[in-house]
Amino acid sequence: MNTIYIDFADLGDYEDFYAQLKEKLELPAHFGDNLDALSDVISGELKLPLHLEFVNMSVDQLEIFEDLLTTLEDAEDEVEDFSFAYYLEQYDDDENDSDAENATAE
Repeated sequence: MNTIYIDFADLGDYEDFYAQLKEKLELPAHFGDNLDALSDVISGELKLPLHLEFVNMSVDQLEIFEDLLTTLEDAEDEVEDFSFAYYLEQYDDDENDSDAENATAE
């Protein structure tokens, strides 16, 4: 199975997302930068099996990209050999604890 990782650490909007997606996937020349086109290409033009993973998503990005996540979850249900997952960015608890201590100590 081919696994493609999309790193959301530097993504701010859909334009950034589609730029990274085009770098990582062989999308057809007629691909339009929208969710309908993405759904269509997953269901008929991408080389499968494919697992798509979004890494380093922030909580804010969950809201910004909510429609994208829904589209890919639907595609996962409808297209055999396509799967999708997303992961939130991780924070080091030790750093957050020391920051909180420094903020209260000042």
